[in-house]
Amino acid sequence: MAGRIPRQFIDDLLARTDIVGLIDQRVRLKKTGKNYSACCPFHNEKSPSFSVSPDKQFYHCFGCGEHGNALSFLMEYDQLEFVEAVEELASSHNLQVPREEGNSPVSSKPAYPQAQNLYELCQQAAVYFQKQLRNNPNKASVIDYLKGRGLSGEIVKQYAIGFAPEQWDALCSQFGKTSEQRKLLLDAGLLIRNDSGREYDRFRNRIMFPIRDRRGRCIGFGGRVMGDDTPKYLNSPETPIFHKGRELYGFYEVRQAYKTIPQILVVEGYMDVVSLAQFGLNYAVASLGTATTTEHLQLLFRATGKVVCCFDGDRAGREAAWRALENALPLLRDNVELSFMFLPDGEDPDTLVREEGLEQFEVRISNAESLTQFMFRRLTQDLEINSDTGKSQLAAQAKALIEQVPAQFYREALLDQLALHTRWTREQLERNISAPKAKHQLQGRSKEFKLTPIRRAIAMCLQAPQVCVELELSDFDQLSQLNLKGMSLLVELLQRIQQYPQVNTGQLLEHWRERSEYNALSRLAMHNLQIDETQFSEEFQDIIAGFIDQLLQQRYDALNLKSLQGSLSREEKLEMNQLLLILKT
Repeated sequence: MAGRIPRQFIDDLLARTDIVGLIDQRVRLKKTGKNYSACCPFHNEKSPSFSVSPDKQFYHCFGCGEHGNALSFLMEYDQLEFVEAVEELASSHNLQVPREEGNSPVSSKPAYPQAQNLYELCQQAAVYFQKQLRNNPNKASVIDYLKGRGLSGEIVKQYAIGFAPEQWDALCSQFGKTSEQRKLLLDAGLLIRNDSGREYDRFRNRIMFPIRDRRGRCIGFGGRVMGDDTPKYLNSPETPIFHKGRELYGFYEVRQAYKTIPQILVVEGYMDVVSLAQFGLNYAVASLGTATTTEHLQLLFRATGKVVCCFDGDRAGREAAWRALENALPLLRDNVELSFMFLPDGEDPDTLVREEGLEQFEVRISNAESLTQFMFRRLTQDLEINSDTGKSQLAAQAKALIEQVPAQFYREALLDQLALHTRWTREQLERNISAPKAKHQLQGRSKEFKLTPIRRAIAMCLQAPQVCVELELSDFDQLSQLNLKGMSLLVELLQRIQQYPQVNTGQLLEHWRERSEYNALSRLAMHNLQIDETQFSEEFQDIIAGFIDQLLQQRYDALNLKSLQGSLSREEKLEMNQLLLILKT
């Protein structure tokens, strides 16, 4: 099992990272004073309340309350786990993530068991399948098949397409010579063990499509038959590194093709993505044998402002489109567009683009139904909307859907359509259809808490660590003796800042990420103290002086109590008199 990531590496990684540049790659920022702002990517809003501080290396939304450092942003925006976010950030700086075993760093491995080995194995398998495409005895028939599908060698290379031999144990013989290696093949989903204990290759006699994650790492495979065998497509199972509901085939290639992605077309199959790319349409992705999930849509909406979902025109295709619409409603923002494209019977993107060419195919994309059009066409298809009963049924069904939509533009458009179909006034509809209560918005309006002197001092340490660097306290242990809630946390903060004088807000908070105080510290880091930072130093010194006075009073009270018990030593009597003189001045 791999060890923890050293804290010093995380601190250094954050020090290397410019949070403004990181966020600006995903959310267009505008300079406003000394900070940068944008409409928040985590909740729907019309005017910018999302602020990024280059000095603090910290972001905060004044609307919904989301906040954090560069790692927090990657975790929230790209939906990454902590270790994945560290690896992503390290990769952007061409750094390897070290691990510690006891006190010694060891080789780079993710925190979850064997994950790095699984990445490496999947990559080795991808290379093996590519070699089989060139060297297998059946290569001629395989290459003829790919050429027959209109694929060039360049596209085959771009998508790392390969071939799985038809033998039952070709891959196992190559990579599963020991029990440990076979266990890894099973964990990667490349090997199957049946009820009798026999182990054999999952993919046999199939065209192989490596599935890459957002970083370009091979995490799984899709295999397509060349004949009429079933299933036509076979996907890797869920593994520690592959989750179908979170990944999209071709998404990595789309990100490589564009700095700013104009739109994304979601199709059904691997071959559709590759064939469209062959014709020059390089913004297509495919779901991996599953419905378009909430995680898919979050990924798409964060990558581009325009998403077109392409489905078969039959009943199954329209049902899949409706599920995608239902999943999309709570995620809609005013700056994203979602539409639905339905194919003629018996056609798929692969065959259609070859029949009519790219230009006509893109006309179909531009003519896709808007979300509003598709939603009301679906809702009204089985209703007699000229009758009062039909209007009532439509209103009830639409109400449940519209109440999930946080985006004002979409709510207005849907309410307009509902008013048109029911002939109700907008005022009537708005009285009966409530706005969604977004989680982030509720967090942003949470009850204020009392800002005690200790909390105020902690807030200043977090927001402007430099005010503490020159603090004239030779021994923080003395201050920690003060019986005051939160004092031990303040002392720890002061010690951390003294140890790392150049530390910023984002780095400080990272030190407490896994501790119970993290949420409270994060809240104080963004709290408005109602004074300019240039005044922090003077006020902070005053607060510390007040704590010293409290400490002296605490000691005097303890000695006084001991005096009443008649047990003071000569030295303690002298100390008590000195304290009394100090406290009176």
